[in-house]
Amino acid sequence: MSGENQTNIPVTEFLITGFPGLRDQESRETLFAVFLTVYLFILVGNFLLILIFSSDHTLHTPMYILVCGLAVLDIAITTNTVPSMLLLFRLESRSTPFATCFIQIVFFQGFFSTECFLLCLMAYDRYIAICNPLHYPNLINNSRISKLMASCWVSGFISAAPPVVLTLRFPFCGSNQINHCFCDFASVLHLACGDVKMISFVVLSMGLSMLFISLIFILFSYMRIIYSVMQISTTVGRLKAFSTCGTHMLVISVFFLVAGGVFTSDRIPGTSVDMRIMGLLIQNVFPALVNPVIYCLRTKEIRNSFKKTLWKSGILYCSVTV
Repeated sequence: MSGENQTNIPVTEFLITGFPGLRDQESRETLFAVFLTVYLFILVGNFLLILIFSSDHTLHTPMYILVCGLAVLDIAITTNTVPSMLLLFRLESRSTPFATCFIQIVFFQGFFSTECFLLCLMAYDRYIAICNPLHYPNLINNSRISKLMASCWVSGFISAAPPVVLTLRFPFCGSNQINHCFCDFASVLHLACGDVKMISFVVLSMGLSMLFISLIFILFSYMRIIYSVMQISTTVGRLKAFSTCGTHMLVISVFFLVAGGVFTSDRIPGTSVDMRIMGLLIQNVFPALVNPVIYCLRTKEIRNSFKKTLWKSGILYCSVTV
């Protein structure tokens, strides 16, 4: 079906067109190369983290279980969207069945909500570890943190379901052209026939509420952490703690600020469609790209475990002897 209005014919598939201003072959080849490289780095970095965690039993602690869970989530988030984007950049446009498009939306919304909850859980874990270290073993253990992580996943997908269910109540009988790189909820909602202002407002309110509540909780946790860090007597200890908190907050800030901008961009007149799409892609891939660096390479225990793994495999020994 074409992108033209077909008011009497129900939509059975959507046509994804990508960036409106970047459809020439050179731009698409550049986008393909950039996102393929980023995706490979994401897969290598996060799979390496999972491998290190699973092979070293000394890392089987609540903090590293959360880090490993974040790595799994990062792989899932990017795999849900990036491969289909790469195919789109090669083909210029791509058609996708109606059901497949909404399945991708459900997973995208569910993963996004899950990451909000998981980042809150990670902030809570650090808050208890630094501000209440004596109570940490009683409040946080491997079994409890695993259950809380499972709750994050379940809650994330439950919160993602209502907007999609409400949208499916509307018929799709007009244009089927999605000006995006994948099936984005807002772009698909605009194609529904009927008055979608109310559902658009509900979705915006739900999304912003989740963002701000999660962000306030994380900021409160880190403010308490910073206050506790200020009580550390040594300058080296304070600098180390601030460095770790600062890098964590950088990723969190990018994730939440870009997400907030994407949520509200549709309601701001004159917002570039290309900028909105790029903002959503940055929100999608940037945390997954830098999380292995921030949570792993900057963590002494994981660095040592990584060296131990290389040494056991003979890679480090060969590099030293050469």
